Amino acid sequence: MDSAAPTQKALKLIILSSALAAFMSSLDGTIVNIALPTISDIFNLPSSSVAWVSTIYLLVMAGSLLVVGKLTDIIGYRKIFLTGFVLFTFGSFACGFFPELTGSFGTLLAARVLQALGGVMMTVIAPAMLSRYMPGAARAKGMAVVVLFASLGMALGPTLGGLLTEYLSWNWIFYINVPVGIASLILGIFVLPKDEKTPFTLKGFDGAGAVLIFVGLASLLYAFSEGYKLGWTSVPVIFCIVLAIFCIAAFIICERKVKSPILDLNLFKNPSFLLMNVVLCLMYFTLAGAQYLLPFYLQLIKQLSTFESGLVLTIMSLGMMISGILSGQIYAKMLGKIKVLILIGVASLGLGYFFLSKISPVTGLGIVVFGLALIGFGVGLTTTTASTLLLGSVKPEKNGMVSSITSLERFAPMTIGIAFFNMLLIAGVKEIAKHTDITTRPMQDVAAGILSAGFDLCFFVSVGIALGAFVLCLFFREKRLKEA
Repeated sequence: MDSAAPTQKALKLIILSSALAAFMSSLDGTIVNIALPTISDIFNLPSSSVAWVSTIYLLVMAGSLLVVGKLTDIIGYRKIFLTGFVLFTFGSFACGFFPELTGSFGTLLAARVLQALGGVMMTVIAPAMLSRYMPGAARAKGMAVVVLFASLGMALGPTLGGLLTEYLSWNWIFYINVPVGIASLILGIFVLPKDEKTPFTLKGFDGAGAVLIFVGLASLLYAFSEGYKLGWTSVPVIFCIVLAIFCIAAFIICERKVKSPILDLNLFKNPSFLLMNVVLCLMYFTLAGAQYLLPFYLQLIKQLSTFESGLVLTIMSLGMMISGILSGQIYAKMLGKIKVLILIGVASLGLGYFFLSKISPVTGLGIVVFGLALIGFGVGLTTTTASTLLLGSVKPEKNGMVSSITSLERFAPMTIGIAFFNMLLIAGVKEIAKHTDITTRPMQDVAAGILSAGFDLCFFVSVGIALGAFVLCLFFREKRLKEA
């Protein structure tokens, strides 16, 4: 699809361009939520309405990932990547500028759709591009840099968002993307190899499959993200679940018949390819629980401020940075033994959850910090290693598809995981309260103890899921993956 291989200098700039895309995407995923109360006040909206600023971004991202992955393999990396930067940068400016100019909250949501479409393009292309242009031995180093920048964006998001909202205005959580986006776009124009001049055609493109998977995934994630607020038996939630099941089932049937499928289901016939994707899904599913639950523990039980809680949670991102860099450095030396790295990553994840399952009202923050560091280390090691391995196991013309699969395995399981752990916490607290003696201790101590026990239950379940992922990894065979 693309022209001759780039020079070493160009490769470094391609890595930088991909890393900036990962930074912008992850930063936007964490910087917005902290400004939602301010946006709610500005537009005089209830919290349920203003939450759509985050929800619509998530739904468009998740629904578009597989479609954009397929389009990338057809149209070319350069065109899609640069278009992504344009949409994301303009969408960011539009999010900050037009809503107050028009006095319309709907304008903000429309701009978030543009932002999400650009974010999808950048998210899918970055790993696929590295797999396409980087030599096998150096691919993991490039991926490690991308993970490093993504972790940095995730870590800076809440703190930077709070500072910008408090000392400038909420608009600046979007404006901050504009100069970075412009610089990245200019860099990409000069360093990205040009796509082949052979004109591409969308003739035979699986349009029906694209619609089915977009509607199916968006409906599924909407049901899980809004189920707790609206009620799991409410008409909108039940309708979305039924619609999601129908569309995803129809999509699978459709993909088996078309000549050029959006998702090549034959990839999953390879046991090792399937296992590694399941492990990534389980990892992000449990990670959602940690990211969702710990702020409540830190603020309600440990009485930390929002800022202090944010600082504690950045330890996870630091762990991801360290392991991402480490895995990039040793990946080439571990070829043939990559399973060892993945096992260490998943074991670190499970051990981190084990420490968090021991928290209580009197637990020192050192236990929490150590647990978060282990989780972050495990996520960084597993993500970098598994993603590099999966992308390197398929033909170049399927890199975009596989990159979209691994990206989807981050968005979808985390959304479902938040809903699951929220329900588990509530059910656990109710059950624990029934068996707790409230007559011998002060009420505030009892309440703190019950809530902490609920957190322990959730993290204990995470330990079990991590253990299951570890067992699955034992059946993984690196040689068989190469046959995907």
